[in-house]
Amino acid sequence: MKSDSILEQIGNTPLIRSRALVHKPGVELWFKLEGHNPGGSVKDRPAYNMIKSALERGEIDENSKLIEATSGNTGIALAMIAGLFHLNLELVMPENSTEERILTMRAFGAKLTLTPAEHGIEGSRDYAEDKVKNEGYIMLNQFGNPDNWKAHYKTTGPEIWKDTEGKITHFVSSMGTTGTIMGTSTFLKEKDHRIQIVGVQPTDDSRIPGIRKWPKAYLPAIFNPSKVDQVIEVSELEAAETARRLAAEEGVFSGMSSGGAVTAALKLIDTLEKGVVVVIICDRGDRYLSSDLFRNE
Repeated sequence: MKSDSILEQIGNTPLIRSRALVHKPGVELWFKLEGHNPGGSVKDRPAYNMIKSALERGEIDENSKLIEATSGNTGIALAMIAGLFHLNLELVMPENSTEERILTMRAFGAKLTLTPAEHGIEGSRDYAEDKVKNEGYIMLNQFGNPDNWKAHYKTTGPEIWKDTEGKITHFVSSMGTTGTIMGTSTFLKEKDHRIQIVGVQPTDDSRIPGIRKWPKAYLPAIFNPSKVDQVIEVSELEAAETARRLAAEEGVFSGMSSGGAVTAALKLIDTLEKGVVVVIICDRGDRYLSSDLFRNE
């Protein structure tokens, strides 16, 4: 497909039917492959919408000092898009993030600050907020910026509705910033209020990159619980095992949060007699090769 800019390649990602994991008459499972975005994840959508909208409103320009805390994919997307608009961007993330993520952000030209691993993404958010309060930085604030979820209202939701010919009955998404599930839910519910929206969270003893059960003080401001019909919890072990099954059995190479989302979708399908279930595969597995995710020996 010919485009004037790589930004035109964001969205319109493939929707692929599962052929190996589900063999239940009357139930279909479809994977929305967000790793096909140019930055390699679903986060290209909100990153572009947040930057573009802020530029259009005159809230930022080439002289602005931008900062954002990220667990990985949003940072990569912001780094790619900020570079295209010649914006100054500092990204903040925990020091135990995978090497692939760190190097990719730097490759796109962003400054990267690593915060102590024991403080998690909450520590990165605290660092960024301190820079905003005391040093004149501007935060796009993926956790509280409506342009995050509106990106999915404008793109992800309509694509799924169109590609399923309006037959979708259930939408399953991991919950991190919650932008994907908030925006997609808003659009799909407007089309058919009967569509069930299923969020995915980790069990209390699990750490799954990209999926969070936020402490109350850090709950994303854009999250509206009324837009989620059901929450399914998955364990770290389940998420990893399903990510490996996706690669080996479906040819879908993704990260652990996608494995968690598909685990939840499979648990959901166990309760269904019929339905068309769409699950977000949020990124590509090559971002996790330096981790233990695909080390099976």
